[in-house]
Amino acid sequence: MESIKELADDLYRERVLRARRTPIEQKISAGAEIFEEVCERMAAGLRHENPGADEATIQDLLQRRLDFLRRLRSST
Repeated sequence: MESIKELADDLYRERVLRARRTPIEQKISAGAEIFEEVCERMAAGLRHENPGADEATIQDLLQRRLDFLRRLRSST
């Protein structure tokens, strides 16, 4: 019987091999889709935090948050 660690290692190895087989176009497309989803979730969170804000304000707040995250990432 395999241990949990061996099973986890097997799953991880399969994931890596599958990622290596994925065409670059598909990887780029997936990255764009993930970014879009994250922006939608961040915007939903901003709407929740700012219930009276209009869509232009939400988009401005989202842009500010993305700018902050870029600065934060470039400083590390």
